[in-house]
Amino acid sequence: MRSTFPKKEKLKSKKLIEQLFLEGKSVSSYPIKLIYLKTELPFDVIVQAGVSVPKKNFKSAVKRNRIKRLLRESYRLNKALVFNNSEGTFAFLFLYLGKEIPTFDQVSLQMKSVLDKFNKKINYE
Repeated sequence: MRSTFPKKEKLKSKKLIEQLFLEGKSVSSYPIKLIYLKTELPFDVIVQAGVSVPKKNFKSAVKRNRIKRLLRESYRLNKALVFNNSEGTFAFLFLYLGKEIPTFDQVSLQMKSVLDKFNKKINYE
């Protein structure tokens, strides 16, 4: 599987994002929290993912965008963990909860951890 993050895998639906916050379940590996929801997706993809960094913690848009870029890149490289181990289609939203700007290595390590926790949780449900 190629590690790309095409447009059809990006979570953009406002309705679906609202539904995620209302009905979604979550797993967390500080400073990343994954909110997920098993749902029907419009395209033939397994997962649609989005990232979010709170303005409350990072006033500067430049810093928020940097962290979002790190989260997306880390997800892109590690998404095979989800694609190979789950049945069904999911909507993902990654929230960054930390107060300081992380390095890519920190984000990547926590991304692997949160995706592993997701796989374990899904396999036990």
